[in-house]
Amino acid sequence: MNPELTLSKRGQLIITQSGGESFELYAAESNKNHSLSAALLDTGNFVVRSNGEILWQSFDHPTDSLLPGMKLGVNHRTGRNWTLSSCFGQRNPASGAFTLEWDPSVRNLIVKRRGIVYWTSGELKDHYVEVESGNLRVKQFENFPSEVNIFNLNYNLSNVTSADEEYFTYSLIIDPTWIPEEQKINYDGDIYDTNWGKIVRPSLCYGYKTEGSSVQKGCALWAQPKCRNNRETFDLMSGEFRPVDGLGAPYVHDYNSSLSSSDCREICWNDCECVGYFDSQGTDGCVYRRGKNLEFDQSLDGSAVQKYVLVSTSSSKGMKKHAMIILVIVSVIVVLILGIGLFVLRIVKQGMKKHAMIILVIVSVIVVLILGIGLFVLRIVKQGKREEKLKELLTLEGYTEGYELENGGAKSHDLRLFTYASIQSATSNFCSDYKLGQGGFGAVYKGKTQEGQDIAVKVLSQQSGQGLLEFKTELILISKLQQVNLVKLQGFCIHGDDKMIIYDYMPNKSLDFFLFNPSQRERLDWNKRFNIIEGIAQGLLYLHKHSRLKIIHRDLKPSNILLDESMTPKISDFGLARIFKQNIDEANTNRRVGTYGYMAPEYAMQGIFSVKSDVYSFGVLVLEIVSDRKNNCFHQIEGPLNVVEYAWELWRKGSALELMDPTLRDSCVINQLQRCIHIGLLCVENQAVDRPTIEDVIFILKNETASLPMPKNPAFITRNSVFQEVEKSAPEKLSANELTLSEIGGR
Repeated sequence: MNPELTLSKRGQLIITQSGGESFELYAAESNKNHSLSAALLDTGNFVVRSNGEILWQSFDHPTDSLLPGMKLGVNHRTGRNWTLSSCFGQRNPASGAFTLEWDPSVRNLIVKRRGIVYWTSGELKDHYVEVESGNLRVKQFENFPSEVNIFNLNYNLSNVTSADEEYFTYSLIIDPTWIPEEQKINYDGDIYDTNWGKIVRPSLCYGYKTEGSSVQKGCALWAQPKCRNNRETFDLMSGEFRPVDGLGAPYVHDYNSSLSSSDCREICWNDCECVGYFDSQGTDGCVYRRGKNLEFDQSLDGSAVQKYVLVSTSSSKGMKKHAMIILVIVSVIVVLILGIGLFVLRIVKQGMKKHAMIILVIVSVIVVLILGIGLFVLRIVKQGKREEKLKELLTLEGYTEGYELENGGAKSHDLRLFTYASIQSATSNFCSDYKLGQGGFGAVYKGKTQEGQDIAVKVLSQQSGQGLLEFKTELILISKLQQVNLVKLQGFCIHGDDKMIIYDYMPNKSLDFFLFNPSQRERLDWNKRFNIIEGIAQGLLYLHKHSRLKIIHRDLKPSNILLDESMTPKISDFGLARIFKQNIDEANTNRRVGTYGYMAPEYAMQGIFSVKSDVYSFGVLVLEIVSDRKNNCFHQIEGPLNVVEYAWELWRKGSALELMDPTLRDSCVINQLQRCIHIGLLCVENQAVDRPTIEDVIFILKNETASLPMPKNPAFITRNSVFQEVEKSAPEKLSANELTLSEIGGR
């Protein structure tokens, strides 16, 4: 007997299975008279009605398919959530691992796997398509592949937000009578339309950030096993695993029928010994193949069982493959040369010298061809080695913010890979005359590229215990930051154990060169200083709020503020920076790094840091810029400990203007100076919650009529408290004010 759907006289909608077991889908209220009817509407919605009122509808209970008019979202009045759930497997209709949901807070479709975000659609935005009558505006998601044309799919995407409901839906825009045969979330997480195929493919997500059309955009990031990288994927192939030396490990069978195909993939991915798997579609669990001495023998006729095989799409492996092909070609040419050589020798012996000369010319041409191919092969091999070095760098252990750093090649980070020879040439082989500075993580050299561009080369010291991670942070982080008050990254170089970052050269060196140099400070009149203060604030605002990532610099100080030819400030040295998700405000660490004197008290003593930590450092900077006094230049036993305490004492006495650098007497705008001192003291308050945000600071700087609260007791800290706390929490690494990358000269 086939399953039956019945509507009983008592108002019950029941499915009865072939074995006799029944499930109630709907039951009418027992205290009402019922005149019920059930109908399958043209929209595909199955409804139960009474006197025209819909009492129950299948659209409120979606499975894995979404038809025009169905909703994804939430009904706040009834508490109902509309969510698609994938099937367990290709031949198993039970609920699977994936769901498709609507997040109204960000207007995103979200694919989740076992409740964890797997893929997001991006915002629903206007998109224009060409039609005969001109351009037609339609809505499209940011992370839909460019080749997916919503207009051609006949879809009109929209979202509705009201007090009662927040949901996503779609309708048809060309032929309202046409119904798509099927649109659903597949068992592997892909969103599928029968008339188009796979619209988006979250199954291509492996926990790395994806960009470009070659992979699915919108993949979420998550923690990865140390043995994997974003060049590896599982490909479905026909064939068998073969042991290379006859000692291959056997298949490992996990008889757990609750494991879906995606569960099998995740288990294999997290097992560094696993090289492939296949699943039984929910009947007998997963079967894995483990072992390093295995190779996959692909069956060309497709007769063998299909398996998911771990493959690498690494460009270096691709280049090595091409190199092998070229080597085969070279070998063939060598054989030809030997054959021609023997033929020439035979001709010479026979006295046919005229023909021999012709053949010798041919041989010479072939030799030149071989040399050219050989040089090309050598170049490919070297490029492969550079790619391997890059992969090594980007997959270093120990970086805790991996969810925000894309693991990929140079191209994915828009970085230029400089050759070591080009850097040697640019810096005259790292000549001491070109050396600009020496810091805790290495030296900085000035250079000039072959194109005539001035550059600054930061060379990571091999003796630096923690510099490697900071190098990686700076390399990947700055490549993604584009703002006028942030230093611009040109590229990097990897040569053996030597690793270098290449920046734009800053002809006016760094802020400390002018502030704390008696012969240079007069060049910084008040207008320049005020513009520098505002520029630093704008750079911090970008880091804290307007960049794709929320970034805490953690080492803001004069030596890390570079100045270009127009004296525009550029925040540099992001080696100690930390990346936050946008919804996280603070973090805690036992590994406190930075420069004493610029560290906020909650960070120096408790390891708590946030955007307010940078605000504190900014406040110290402002007071230094106004006064021309280095924060730690106060060495007397009695009196102020640092410039913060000195400024606070003058403020309390009503003598704040005495903080001003005497060289500013002629150029100073008094109300701006007072405002900057006021801002500086607000930024260095003891409690982080009392400090303004950098956005507040910019508003105050730009609006002279803005009212300011009176500053509270600042965090100038006693002489012993910070040192005692920091020394207890090894391994700490603090740099003195003098330990900068720009002390000897400018960048």
